[in-house]
Amino acid sequence: MGFDEGADPGTVRPGGRTARVRASVLRAAGDALAEHGFAHLDLADVARRAEVGRTTVYRRWGTVTGLVADLLLDMAEQSLPRTETGSLLGDLKANARLVQRTLADPRQGALFKAVIAAATCEAKTAEALHRFYDIRVNEWAPCVQQAVDRGEVPEGTDAHEVIRAVSAPLYYRLLTSGDRLDEAAAEQAAEAAAAAARAGAYVRGDDGRGEGE
Repeated sequence: MGFDEGADPGTVRPGGRTARVRASVLRAAGDALAEHGFAHLDLADVARRAEVGRTTVYRRWGTVTGLVADLLLDMAEQSLPRTETGSLLGDLKANARLVQRTLADPRQGALFKAVIAAATCEAKTAEALHRFYDIRVNEWAPCVQQAVDRGEVPEGTDAHEVIRAVSAPLYYRLLTSGDRLDEAAAEQAAEAAAAAARAGAYVRGDDGRGEGE
């Protein structure tokens, strides 16, 4: 199967043998990122780890940022779908536990640290990271709309902001405070977001922003 020469590196979805090569390369890229960070990510090293030809990697992804973009896309698509428990708090706790388990994992936590650090100074990596989070927030946002429909939270609640509020304190622990990223932290994050949503903290104003902004 050929690639669309007009597409950006890392944006064409392959199949068959090419899909197996892609999976091997992305796994190797994730390992390299977790071990050495973005600054030391090298396409030749990734090819060696994946046991594929360097030419294949350079032709398919072109640049380190193209490879990272494809890695983030794959991670977003492979992440577990949302859990529906029948209550907003139950759904947000499921979301928080998923984020907590991911960030507390030695490999995944290190990988996210590397990508986030790179995104602060590399525009294409930042764009890829934003797409990753857009996909994941969009996956979970319907649970908040369902809570609106059930009357658990006020009409006009910004579902995306509620989901972001769940994961924000967990990322703060990962990147800033160094506090434990355990299940208790996940429970607290979900409970705080649910309480704020019930209180109307995330109701959008007429201009699309929260009333308290």
